Amino acid sequence: MTDARQAARAIDALRRGWPVRIGGLALLPIETADPVRLNTFDPAEQAPVLLSAGRAETLKLANQREAAVPDAPVLVDRAPWVDFAAATALADPQLDLATPLKGPFRAIPLLHPEDAAAALRLARIAGMLPAFFVREDGDAEVSLSVADIDAHEDAVRLTIAARARLPVAHAEDAEIVAFRTPEGAGEHVALLIGMPQGQPPLVRLHSECLTGDALGSLKCDCGPQLDAALKAIAASGWGILLYLRQEGRGIGLVNKLRAYALQDQGFDTVDANTRLGFAIDARDFGVAARMLDLLGQRNVRLLTNNPGKVAGLEARGITVTERVPHFLPTNPHNERYLATKRDRTGHQL
Repeated sequence: MTDARQAARAIDALRRGWPVRIGGLALLPIETADPVRLNTFDPAEQAPVLLSAGRAETLKLANQREAAVPDAPVLVDRAPWVDFAAATALADPQLDLATPLKGPFRAIPLLHPEDAAAALRLARIAGMLPAFFVREDGDAEVSLSVADIDAHEDAVRLTIAARARLPVAHAEDAEIVAFRTPEGAGEHVALLIGMPQGQPPLVRLHSECLTGDALGSLKCDCGPQLDAALKAIAASGWGILLYLRQEGRGIGLVNKLRAYALQDQGFDTVDANTRLGFAIDARDFGVAARMLDLLGQRNVRLLTNNPGKVAGLEARGITVTERVPHFLPTNPHNERYLATKRDRTGHQL
Protein backbone atom coordinates (compact mmCIF):
# COMPACT_ATOMS: atom_id res chain seq x y z
CA MET A 1 0.00 0.00 0.00
CA THR A 2 1.43 3.37 -1.01
CA ASP A 3 1.49 6.52 1.10
CA ALA A 4 2.10 9.68 -0.92
CA ARG A 5 2.57 11.60 2.33
CA GLN A 6 5.86 9.78 2.87
CA ALA A 7 7.32 11.51 -0.18
CA ALA A 8 6.36 14.90 1.27
CA ARG A 9 8.04 13.97 4.56
CA ALA A 10 11.12 12.78 2.69
CA ILE A 11 11.33 16.04 0.74
CA ASP A 12 11.26 17.97 4.01
CA ALA A 13 14.01 15.73 5.42
CA LEU A 14 16.20 16.18 2.34
CA ARG A 15 15.92 19.95 2.50
CA ARG A 16 17.03 19.79 6.14
CA GLY A 17 20.05 17.65 5.25
CA TRP A 18 18.73 14.51 6.92
CA PRO A 19 19.16 11.01 5.51
CA VAL A 20 16.22 9.16 3.99
CA ARG A 21 15.71 5.57 2.93
CA ILE A 22 14.22 4.49 -0.39
CA GLY A 23 13.79 0.73 -0.52
CA GLY A 24 17.23 -0.81 -0.06
CA LEU A 25 19.21 2.44 0.03
CA ALA A 26 19.94 4.94 2.79
CA LEU A 27 20.75 8.32 1.21
CA LEU A 28 22.36 11.47 2.56
CA PRO A 29 21.78 14.56 0.35
CA ILE A 30 25.07 16.23 -0.53
CA GLU A 31 23.57 19.67 -1.15
CA THR A 32 22.10 20.18 2.33
CA ALA A 33 24.23 17.93 4.57
CA ASP A 34 27.62 18.83 6.06
CA PRO A 35 30.82 17.04 7.13
CA VAL A 36 29.50 16.31 10.61
CA ARG A 37 26.35 14.65 9.27
CA LEU A 38 28.42 12.72 6.74
CA ASN A 39 30.63 11.38 9.53
CA THR A 40 27.55 10.27 11.46
CA PHE A 41 26.02 8.70 8.36
CA ASP A 42 29.22 7.04 7.18
CA PRO A 43 31.87 6.80 9.92
CA ALA A 44 33.84 4.21 7.92
CA GLU A 45 34.15 6.67 4.99
CA GLN A 46 33.12 4.05 2.47
CA ALA A 47 29.74 5.29 1.19
CA PRO A 48 29.88 5.81 -2.60
CA VAL A 49 28.37 8.85 -4.31
CA LEU A 50 25.18 8.60 -6.36
CA LEU A 51 25.04 10.99 -9.32
CA SER A 52 23.05 11.30 -12.51
CA ALA A 53 24.36 10.11 -15.86
CA GLY A 54 24.25 13.67 -17.19
CA ARG A 55 26.59 14.83 -14.46
CA ALA A 56 28.72 11.68 -14.61
CA GLU A 57 29.25 12.18 -18.35
CA THR A 58 30.96 15.51 -17.70
CA LEU A 59 33.29 13.64 -15.32
CA LYS A 60 33.93 10.97 -18.00
CA LEU A 61 32.18 8.35 -15.86
CA ALA A 62 29.29 7.47 -18.17
CA ASN A 63 29.38 6.22 -21.71
CA GLN A 64 27.40 7.93 -24.47
CA ARG A 65 24.51 5.50 -24.21
CA GLU A 66 24.12 6.15 -20.48
CA ALA A 67 24.48 9.90 -20.96
CA ALA A 68 21.58 9.85 -23.43
CA VAL A 69 19.36 9.45 -20.33
CA PRO A 70 20.76 12.31 -18.22
CA ASP A 71 18.63 11.60 -15.14
CA ALA A 72 19.64 7.92 -14.97
CA PRO A 73 21.70 6.92 -11.88
CA VAL A 74 25.46 6.36 -11.77
CA LEU A 75 27.38 5.23 -8.67
CA VAL A 76 30.87 6.62 -8.04
CA ASP A 77 33.39 4.76 -5.88
CA ARG A 78 34.37 6.46 -2.62
CA ALA A 79 38.04 7.13 -3.24
CA PRO A 80 40.15 8.26 -0.23
CA TRP A 81 40.13 11.88 -1.42
CA VAL A 82 36.34 12.06 -1.76
CA ASP A 83 35.58 13.99 1.42
CA PHE A 84 32.53 16.20 1.80
CA ALA A 85 34.11 19.12 -0.08
CA ALA A 86 35.12 16.88 -2.98
CA ALA A 87 31.65 15.34 -3.11
CA THR A 88 30.12 18.82 -3.24
CA ALA A 89 32.34 19.64 -6.21
CA LEU A 90 31.31 16.36 -7.83
CA ALA A 91 27.62 17.22 -7.34
CA ASP A 92 27.54 20.83 -8.51
CA PRO A 93 28.78 21.68 -12.04
CA GLN A 94 28.78 25.38 -11.19
CA LEU A 95 31.98 24.67 -9.25
CA ASP A 96 33.85 23.01 -12.10
CA LEU A 97 35.80 26.11 -13.12
CA ALA A 98 36.64 27.07 -9.52
CA THR A 99 37.37 23.62 -8.08
CA PRO A 100 40.00 21.44 -9.76
CA LEU A 101 38.81 17.86 -9.30
CA LYS A 102 41.44 15.45 -7.99
CA GLY A 103 40.29 12.24 -9.63
CA PRO A 104 40.45 9.81 -11.14
CA PHE A 105 36.94 8.72 -10.31
CA ARG A 106 35.56 5.26 -10.97
CA ALA A 107 31.99 4.23 -11.67
CA ILE A 108 30.95 1.01 -9.92
CA PRO A 109 27.93 -1.30 -10.28
CA LEU A 110 24.69 0.23 -9.05
CA LEU A 111 23.15 -0.80 -5.78
CA HIS A 112 19.37 -1.26 -6.21
CA PRO A 113 19.04 0.56 -9.59
CA GLU A 114 15.31 1.23 -9.29
CA ASP A 115 15.71 2.76 -5.83
CA ALA A 116 18.69 4.82 -7.05
CA ALA A 117 16.68 6.21 -9.97
CA ALA A 118 13.85 7.06 -7.58
CA ALA A 119 16.29 8.94 -5.34
CA LEU A 120 17.33 11.20 -8.22
CA ARG A 121 13.68 11.76 -9.07
CA LEU A 122 12.93 12.70 -5.46
CA ALA A 123 15.78 15.21 -5.52
CA ARG A 124 14.24 16.85 -8.59
CA ILE A 125 10.84 17.03 -6.90
CA ALA A 126 12.54 18.66 -3.91
CA GLY A 127 14.30 21.17 -6.20
CA MET A 128 17.73 19.93 -5.12
CA LEU A 129 20.89 18.69 -6.82
CA PRO A 130 20.55 14.98 -7.66
CA ALA A 131 23.51 13.74 -5.60
CA PHE A 132 23.75 11.56 -2.49
CA PHE A 133 26.08 9.54 -0.34
CA VAL A 134 24.65 6.02 -0.35
CA ARG A 135 24.64 3.06 2.04
CA GLU A 136 22.65 -0.15 2.07
CA ASP A 137 22.48 -0.03 5.85
CA GLY A 138 22.28 3.08 8.02
CA ASP A 139 19.63 5.07 9.85
CA ALA A 140 17.20 7.42 8.10
CA GLU A 141 14.69 10.03 9.22
CA VAL A 142 12.07 8.84 6.72
CA SER A 143 11.63 5.56 4.86
CA LEU A 144 9.61 5.32 1.69
CA SER A 145 9.16 3.18 -1.38
CA VAL A 146 9.41 3.91 -5.09
CA ALA A 147 5.62 3.59 -5.21
CA ASP A 148 5.29 6.36 -2.60
CA ILE A 149 7.21 8.72 -4.90
CA ASP A 150 5.11 7.70 -7.89
CA ALA A 151 1.92 8.35 -5.91
CA HIS A 152 3.18 11.77 -4.85
CA GLU A 153 3.52 12.82 -8.51
CA ASP A 154 0.26 11.22 -9.62
CA ALA A 155 -1.75 13.89 -11.45
CA VAL A 156 -4.97 11.97 -10.74
CA ARG A 157 -4.71 13.16 -7.12
CA LEU A 158 -5.24 16.76 -8.27
CA THR A 159 -8.59 18.31 -7.26
CA ILE A 160 -10.23 21.73 -7.47
CA ALA A 161 -9.57 23.61 -4.23
CA ALA A 162 -11.24 26.99 -4.86
CA ARG A 163 -12.54 29.26 -7.59
CA ALA A 164 -13.55 32.92 -7.85
CA ARG A 165 -14.17 35.73 -10.31
CA LEU A 166 -10.93 37.55 -11.18
CA PRO A 167 -10.99 40.49 -13.60
CA VAL A 168 -7.54 40.80 -15.21
CA ALA A 169 -5.95 43.39 -17.49
CA HIS A 170 -6.90 41.69 -20.74
CA ALA A 171 -10.14 40.04 -19.60
CA GLU A 172 -12.55 41.51 -17.08
CA ASP A 173 -14.79 38.44 -17.38
CA ALA A 174 -12.18 35.94 -16.11
CA GLU A 175 -12.54 33.29 -13.43
CA ILE A 176 -9.61 31.77 -11.53
CA VAL A 177 -9.60 28.13 -10.41
CA ALA A 178 -6.97 26.69 -8.05
CA PHE A 179 -5.99 23.02 -8.03
CA ARG A 180 -3.89 21.07 -5.53
CA THR A 181 -3.08 17.62 -4.24
CA PRO A 182 -3.44 16.63 -0.56
CA GLU A 183 0.34 16.54 -0.01
CA GLY A 184 1.60 19.06 -2.59
CA ALA A 185 3.09 22.35 -1.42
CA GLY A 186 2.09 24.41 -4.46
CA GLU A 187 -1.13 25.00 -6.36
CA HIS A 188 -1.71 24.96 -10.11
CA VAL A 189 -4.08 27.59 -11.47
CA ALA A 190 -6.47 27.92 -14.40
CA LEU A 191 -7.75 31.24 -15.68
CA LEU A 192 -11.02 30.86 -17.59
CA ILE A 193 -11.66 33.72 -19.99
CA GLY A 194 -14.95 34.37 -21.78
CA MET A 195 -17.87 31.95 -22.12
CA PRO A 196 -18.17 28.55 -23.88
CA GLN A 197 -19.36 28.95 -27.46
CA GLY A 198 -19.85 25.33 -28.47
CA GLN A 199 -16.31 25.16 -29.85
CA PRO A 200 -13.12 23.84 -28.22
CA PRO A 201 -11.52 26.53 -26.04
CA LEU A 202 -8.20 28.11 -26.95
CA VAL A 203 -5.85 26.76 -24.27
CA ARG A 204 -2.36 27.84 -23.27
CA LEU A 205 -0.14 25.73 -20.99
CA HIS A 206 2.18 28.18 -19.24
CA SER A 207 4.85 26.89 -16.87
CA GLU A 208 5.60 29.14 -13.92
CA CYS A 209 8.59 31.42 -14.47
CA LEU A 210 9.24 33.79 -11.60
CA THR A 211 12.13 35.49 -13.37
CA GLY A 212 10.20 36.07 -16.58
CA ASP A 213 6.61 36.46 -15.39
CA ALA A 214 7.22 38.66 -12.33
CA LEU A 215 10.70 40.17 -12.74
CA GLY A 216 10.74 40.85 -16.47
CA SER A 217 13.74 38.65 -17.30
CA LEU A 218 15.03 39.04 -20.85
CA LYS A 219 16.81 35.64 -20.80
CA CYS A 220 13.59 33.88 -21.81
CA ASP A 221 10.32 34.78 -23.52
CA CYS A 222 8.01 33.63 -20.71
CA GLY A 223 6.69 37.01 -19.59
CA PRO A 224 5.78 38.21 -23.09
CA GLN A 225 4.35 34.76 -23.88
CA LEU A 226 2.06 34.96 -20.86
CA ASP A 227 0.85 38.43 -21.76
CA ALA A 228 0.33 37.53 -25.43
CA ALA A 229 -1.52 34.34 -24.50
CA LEU A 230 -3.99 36.23 -22.32
CA LYS A 231 -4.62 38.67 -25.17
CA ALA A 232 -5.08 35.85 -27.70
CA ILE A 233 -7.49 33.92 -25.47
CA ALA A 234 -9.54 37.05 -24.79
CA ALA A 235 -9.66 37.84 -28.51
CA SER A 236 -10.88 34.30 -29.26
CA GLY A 237 -13.88 34.81 -26.99
CA TRP A 238 -13.39 31.62 -24.98
CA GLY A 239 -10.36 29.90 -23.59
CA ILE A 240 -8.27 28.79 -20.64
CA LEU A 241 -4.78 29.63 -19.44
CA LEU A 242 -3.28 26.86 -17.30
CA TYR A 243 -0.54 28.21 -15.02
CA LEU A 244 1.53 25.18 -14.04
CA ARG A 245 3.82 25.20 -11.00
CA GLN A 246 6.67 23.57 -12.91
CA GLU A 247 9.39 26.20 -12.77
CA GLY A 248 12.45 25.68 -14.93
CA ARG A 249 10.86 22.92 -17.05
CA GLY A 250 10.15 21.03 -13.85
CA ILE A 251 13.49 21.33 -12.02
CA GLY A 252 12.55 24.19 -9.69
CA LEU A 253 13.68 27.78 -9.25
CA VAL A 254 17.03 27.13 -7.55
CA ASN A 255 18.12 24.56 -10.13
CA LYS A 256 16.95 26.87 -12.91
CA LEU A 257 19.24 29.58 -11.55
CA ARG A 258 22.06 27.03 -11.46
CA ALA A 259 21.32 26.36 -15.11
CA TYR A 260 21.49 30.12 -15.78
CA ALA A 261 24.96 30.18 -14.17
CA LEU A 262 26.05 27.38 -16.50
CA GLN A 263 24.65 29.31 -19.46
CA ASP A 264 26.87 32.20 -18.43
CA GLN A 265 29.78 29.75 -18.75
CA GLY A 266 28.80 29.08 -22.37
CA PHE A 267 26.38 26.13 -22.23
CA ASP A 268 22.98 26.31 -23.89
CA THR A 269 19.77 25.60 -21.97
CA VAL A 270 19.72 21.91 -22.93
CA ASP A 271 23.31 21.21 -21.95
CA ALA A 272 22.95 23.22 -18.74
CA ASN A 273 20.03 21.04 -17.62
CA THR A 274 21.76 17.79 -18.47
CA ARG A 275 25.04 18.83 -16.80
CA LEU A 276 23.04 19.43 -13.64
CA GLY A 277 21.73 15.89 -14.01
CA PHE A 278 18.17 16.53 -15.09
CA ALA A 279 16.13 15.56 -18.12
CA ILE A 280 15.95 18.15 -20.90
CA ASP A 281 12.29 18.68 -19.96
CA ALA A 282 11.06 17.28 -16.63
CA ARG A 283 7.55 18.74 -16.79
CA ASP A 284 4.48 16.54 -16.37
CA PHE A 285 1.78 17.62 -18.81
CA GLY A 286 -0.50 15.01 -17.26
CA VAL A 287 -1.17 17.70 -14.66
CA ALA A 288 -2.56 19.97 -17.37
CA ALA A 289 -4.66 17.13 -18.77
CA ARG A 290 -6.12 16.46 -15.33
CA MET A 291 -6.96 20.16 -14.88
CA LEU A 292 -8.75 20.26 -18.22
CA ASP A 293 -10.62 17.07 -17.37
CA LEU A 294 -11.79 18.55 -14.06
CA LEU A 295 -12.96 21.63 -15.97
CA GLY A 296 -14.91 19.43 -18.38
CA GLN A 297 -12.81 20.33 -21.42
CA ARG A 298 -11.52 17.26 -23.26
CA ASN A 299 -11.24 18.89 -26.71
CA VAL A 300 -9.02 21.96 -27.05
CA ARG A 301 -7.22 24.23 -29.47
CA LEU A 302 -3.69 24.48 -28.10
CA LEU A 303 -1.71 27.71 -28.31
CA THR A 304 1.87 26.40 -28.51
CA ASN A 305 4.99 25.90 -30.61
CA ASN A 306 5.92 22.79 -28.60
CA PRO A 307 4.78 19.44 -30.09
CA GLY A 308 5.63 17.85 -26.73
CA LYS A 309 2.71 19.64 -25.13
CA VAL A 310 0.35 18.28 -27.80
CA ALA A 311 1.68 14.76 -27.27
CA GLY A 312 1.56 15.11 -23.49
CA LEU A 313 -2.11 16.11 -23.50
CA GLU A 314 -3.18 13.53 -26.06
CA ALA A 315 -1.38 10.76 -24.13
CA ARG A 316 -3.69 11.59 -21.21
CA GLY A 317 -6.91 11.57 -23.22
CA ILE A 318 -7.24 15.25 -24.21
CA THR A 319 -7.90 15.78 -27.93
CA VAL A 320 -6.01 18.67 -29.52
CA THR A 321 -8.16 19.69 -32.47
CA GLU A 322 -5.72 22.39 -33.60
CA ARG A 323 -2.23 23.58 -32.72
CA VAL A 324 -2.18 27.38 -32.88
CA PRO A 325 1.33 28.88 -33.32
CA HIS A 326 2.49 31.33 -30.68
CA PHE A 327 5.09 33.67 -32.19
CA LEU A 328 6.94 36.44 -30.36
CA PRO A 329 9.98 38.47 -31.44
CA THR A 330 13.39 37.77 -29.92
CA ASN A 331 15.71 40.12 -28.04
CA PRO A 332 19.53 40.04 -27.84
CA HIS A 333 19.40 38.21 -24.49
CA ASN A 334 17.12 35.34 -25.51
CA GLU A 335 18.06 34.74 -29.17
CA ARG A 336 20.26 31.76 -28.34
CA TYR A 337 17.69 30.34 -25.92
CA LEU A 338 14.94 30.45 -28.54
CA ALA A 339 17.23 29.02 -31.22
CA THR A 340 18.07 26.13 -28.88
CA LYS A 341 14.36 25.43 -28.33
CA ARG A 342 13.89 25.37 -32.10
CA ASP A 343 16.98 23.35 -33.03
CA ARG A 344 17.30 20.96 -30.08
CA THR A 345 13.84 20.49 -28.58
CA GLY A 346 11.68 20.55 -31.72
CA HIS A 347 9.73 23.78 -31.19
CA GLN A 348 7.85 24.84 -34.31
CA LEU A 349 5.94 27.81 -35.64
